[in-house]
Amino acid sequence: MAMAGLYRRVLPSPPAVDFASAEGKRLFKDAIEAGTMEGFYRLISYFQTQSEPAYCGLASLSMVLNALAIDPRRKWKGPWRWFDESMLDCCEPLEKVKAEGISFGKVVCLAQCAGADVQAFRTSQSTMDSFRQFVKRCCSADNCHIVSSYNRATFRQTGTGHFSPIGGYHAESDMVLILDVARFKYPPHWVPLYLLWESMDTIDEKTGQNRGFMLISRPRRDPGLLYTLSCTHKNWVGIASYLVDDVSQLVKSEDLKDVQDVLRIVCASLPADFGKFIQWMAEVRREADGGSSISEEEKGRLAIKEELLEQVQDTGLFRHVSHFFCSTADCQRVLASGIEENVHEIATSVCCQGAEILCGKSCSVGCMCCRDTCIKCLKTDDARPISVLSGTVVSGNTEERVDVLLPQNLMNLSSGETDLASCVKAGPASSRILTVLLLALPPETWCGIQDENLLKELQSITLTEELPTMLQEEVLHLRRQLYLLKKCQENRVDEDLSAPLV
Repeated sequence: MAMAGLYRRVLPSPPAVDFASAEGKRLFKDAIEAGTMEGFYRLISYFQTQSEPAYCGLASLSMVLNALAIDPRRKWKGPWRWFDESMLDCCEPLEKVKAEGISFGKVVCLAQCAGADVQAFRTSQSTMDSFRQFVKRCCSADNCHIVSSYNRATFRQTGTGHFSPIGGYHAESDMVLILDVARFKYPPHWVPLYLLWESMDTIDEKTGQNRGFMLISRPRRDPGLLYTLSCTHKNWVGIASYLVDDVSQLVKSEDLKDVQDVLRIVCASLPADFGKFIQWMAEVRREADGGSSISEEEKGRLAIKEELLEQVQDTGLFRHVSHFFCSTADCQRVLASGIEENVHEIATSVCCQGAEILCGKSCSVGCMCCRDTCIKCLKTDDARPISVLSGTVVSGNTEERVDVLLPQNLMNLSSGETDLASCVKAGPASSRILTVLLLALPPETWCGIQDENLLKELQSITLTEELPTMLQEEVLHLRRQLYLLKKCQENRVDEDLSAPLV
């Protein structure tokens, strides 16, 4: 007896033209000659099928992010960093997306969280002529791609709301190529641009808002080279709220005399598991994949991290933070215990973060990290030392040696840096981490400080415009993430599509 189910759908034509048909091939050839298929080559290189019926938004976005060569800064499987639908979970739980789909605003938010530059428009905020100009621009280059949110019914296709990237434009017939990510259902197809506009100019019943389109581009530099904010932890809502809302109220309500008072009041109320909210972007790899060699890519990223960490340490705020923690008895005790213990604590956390990816399980279900740890020093081709902490990740009966590549200045205690966890119960973090996070807070955070001289001093040492360019970009990326998380928390992502102004 035949298995029940559906095997593809017949593409309604007209209005659509199958990409593989004779007419579709002619349109493709003409568009190539006209130069309006430039974005197609990168998109087709990373073309994927959505893995769940409701994952069209996630599949479209991961396809575009990979086509733009945006580094996700975390591993997908094994040693590979790669955008996959399963990694796009910061604006909506995957189980909810699987059951209900995802709104236009939340896909925009996901793209922004991933570090892409995004311009998003609902049809109520644009015109068909403007849309056409955007299509021409993006299809004539390979550094910008358009994802469209539309209603299939306009094309006489089954289903309603859907997301897919636009792969090309045929100017003479005014048709666009839709690279449909539901490839199990319909093949790529050409449709008249005016019909695509009409299909976008419909109301999403779940949000009551018009559908639309977004232009996604690669940023000038990959963000998050040192740290990233994580909203996968259960307490992220409270931590984000504390940083954005509560800190400004705390400094307003207290009679603060100096920067040390400010740090005391901020750290006294840090939420539990604070260290899991801001995470070090670690270089974690299987020992078998790397061996004793350091690739040029790894060496380049470590050099950038080294420079960024030095820039953090050169800030006036860092000197205040370091002095604050080193002046307490708890921190003096940690200093006396030696650097190796601190590095091991940091690396244990790093391995825990990587264990779920490397072993397929989280530490909470019995994965043991950093057993039999050791620190060794490898040298690059130019004889520069690289510190490597190796440990054994154990999951059930499986054991795997893991390397954590550490910038050399993390091994140096001459600055007086110590482990913030021992001082403020903040998890595996450091004075550098707290410095960067305080710099990332909105500038208005400190406006309620009553002492005018203290306010001027704090505004001076937290001024992002005075930071070196690389560190400024790092800090502004974290600030942007904070704003985005707050928008998600307040359920405003479908009301406000713009990127945060930082």
